[in-house]
Amino acid sequence: MSSHPYSVLTPERILDAVEAQGYRCDGRINALNSFENRVFQLGIEDEPPLIAKFYRPDRWSYDQILEEHAFCAELTVAEWPVVPPLVGPNGQSAHRDGEFVFALFNRFGGHAPELDKLDTIELLGRSLGRLHAIGALSPFLHRPAINIEEYGVASREFLLSNDSIPPSLIEAYGTLTRDILKIVDERFRDCRYTAIRIHADCHRGNILWRDDRAVFVDFDDCRMGPAVQDLWMLLSGDRQEQTEQLDALLEGYEMFHEFDDRELSLVESLRTLRMMHYAAWIARRWSDPAFPPAFSWFNTERYWAEHILSLREQFAILQEEPLSRPRGNF
Repeated sequence: MSSHPYSVLTPERILDAVEAQGYRCDGRINALNSFENRVFQLGIEDEPPLIAKFYRPDRWSYDQILEEHAFCAELTVAEWPVVPPLVGPNGQSAHRDGEFVFALFNRFGGHAPELDKLDTIELLGRSLGRLHAIGALSPFLHRPAINIEEYGVASREFLLSNDSIPPSLIEAYGTLTRDILKIVDERFRDCRYTAIRIHADCHRGNILWRDDRAVFVDFDDCRMGPAVQDLWMLLSGDRQEQTEQLDALLEGYEMFHEFDDRELSLVESLRTLRMMHYAAWIARRWSDPAFPPAFSWFNTERYWAEHILSLREQFAILQEEPLSRPRGNF
């Protein structure tokens, strides 16, 4: 029998946990696409379905989860477009069930935004400007910050020590990532940004577009960090295209919150750290039965050769002039 924590999260246990919060489940349960946590859509008698999210044990403390929920509640009061966790009969939004903490959400449908439209990007900029204006009001006390140590150094050390990388590529990976982290460290030291509360995983898959508006979901990774972390993943294409998108994004953003242009020097560093962290994340979760079939390419020599090639390209980009606003915009 698997010793992984999720091996005991049976359908019966899920339904019992939700019904303990006062809901009458009708027995329908569908697993949704989530790897870090386990997320399910549950049928509720005479009511719309609910979404139940069971947090991965030992990843976040209870206080850190409550802080995520408190941030979402603060955004909801400010009428910012988020899907907040529901508050239960005990007045809490995070519920304990043995080794698990879970939360319930109303179901909200939509599709990913079309980021090839500058009007859409400007609207997203407005939403993110409002988010950061609220996020800047106070800091997180329990949740961590985006930093080089966790995303870069720890990821590198883990991958070099756990046999994920084929022996023939270990030296190349180790040497390259050592040089990359040296440059990234210099970029962060030079920037001296002000960290605020941010979404921190603001890619298009965490934005639901419906009725010409965007609603943001999944604040599981929210942290303290630079504002630009929530912006750069919305940019794509060549440098000219990204410059045009950045112009639209910041035009909307600065209706609500000032943006420090110095943070643009961190875009490629943040992209590189995300690449390193993602590879280490898969390796750390390999004992989870859901991971090997979903990421079957991960432990192949081809994957690691391509990953190292992508990091080499990032190493070259890190030494170029950073992205900037079009001239004439201040």
